[in-house]
Amino acid sequence: MMKKVGKIIGISELNVKILMYDKDIKLKDILTCELDGDIYKFEVVEIEGEIAQAIPFGRVIGLKKGVELQKQEGGLQMEYSQKILGRVFDPFGNPIDEEEIESEKKKNVYERKLTLEEISINNEPLWTGIKALDFFAPLQKGFKMGLLGGAGVGKTVLIKELINNVYKKLKSNAVFIGVGERSREGKELYDEMKKDNLLDKMSMVFGQMGETPCSRSKAVYSGLTEAEYLRDEENQDVLVFIDNIYRFVQAKSEISTELKRIPIENGYPTTMASDISEVEERINSTGKGSITSFQAIYIPADDITDEAVQSITTHLDGQIVLDRKVAEKGLYPAINVFKSNSKAIDPEKVGEKHYNLVKETLRYLSRYEELEEIIAVLGIDELSEEDKMIFYRSRKLRNYFTQPLFVSENYTGIKGEMVDIKDTLKDVEDILTGEYDEVDEGNLLYRGKLNGKEKS
Repeated sequence: MMKKVGKIIGISELNVKILMYDKDIKLKDILTCELDGDIYKFEVVEIEGEIAQAIPFGRVIGLKKGVELQKQEGGLQMEYSQKILGRVFDPFGNPIDEEEIESEKKKNVYERKLTLEEISINNEPLWTGIKALDFFAPLQKGFKMGLLGGAGVGKTVLIKELINNVYKKLKSNAVFIGVGERSREGKELYDEMKKDNLLDKMSMVFGQMGETPCSRSKAVYSGLTEAEYLRDEENQDVLVFIDNIYRFVQAKSEISTELKRIPIENGYPTTMASDISEVEERINSTGKGSITSFQAIYIPADDITDEAVQSITTHLDGQIVLDRKVAEKGLYPAINVFKSNSKAIDPEKVGEKHYNLVKETLRYLSRYEELEEIIAVLGIDELSEEDKMIFYRSRKLRNYFTQPLFVSENYTGIKGEMVDIKDTLKDVEDILTGEYDEVDEGNLLYRGKLNGKEKS
């Protein structure tokens, strides 16, 4: 029989107070009890003398004072083997896709901390084959990228295309972590991944909106443990998608409020910066492989200066912004090239040619937006010859950065294409230098690389 380590002396929705019999109980230990056939689990978050505060994994309905608790050996654990692929888990390591899992090996979700010696900073580029992304906001292995965009602008399609392309290029798997988003969206993503034969290339962890703050806050740790398995044991360059990292901060805030800790401004916990750092510092490259992350960020009240948003963005290496105005023009992927950026856009990282082409392209597209307003009032004939040239070349550039995607083939009927960065740079240079001045701009829509035939 397992040893009793304490008993419940107080219960609320998000907090259980425990009188400890055992001095060996530590923070992040898991305590359990069984009552009327139901198993209850709690994680210890605060210890003061002989009293521990613990956060319940699920609902506390049916729980009573005086119930004695046992300690779960190993703490909160996640499957740490090939069996994670093609599966969907809750934040506590239990499969939720209706099939049981015969575990090979489990690992504590807090165990892994990278040392300075392990971290590799000589990161190689991670080319995705998506023109707009590779050109305007290129990735490097181990990068953390923000992925911003509302509903219906193509976020899920972009995620699926990235998983598809990186798997094709590198035979690397992906992990999707759902934090505090709608369960309907999670189910839609699962069904779409299955339909597109991408499910076996990834693992999913969901802590959904309707679940407890404990569940929502643990999803990130469990998902990163899976990603670390793929990086450290399978030597892969893993893609991790976190949707939505802001909800992780929110869940931590709810727990902090329940523990009656004094918050900082806007109700965020005093531990917010260290909570975010603890997660972000696990996303890195090592000599064995890398974890590259895309993190969707909810921006409360559209306030980009919000403390939580600022704390998250300080860790990011760039951002990709999907814009409804671009999508409304029928241009996909609907990337706003002015708001998207990457630390890799540096002559030392991508080379002088790439760096200068990005600067020149943004100059053209920025001038194009000004010219659109002038044309709306005065007409195109009032423009100078140079402005007319910029106007027409910019429209060609704008169309060129659309792309037929593999995961959209069923809808568009156009075969998906991956485009090498060298081809993208050549095509952009040719458009800017007038090689395609005689070509109709419509011929550049939804193409892969250009091969000169468009000119004839």
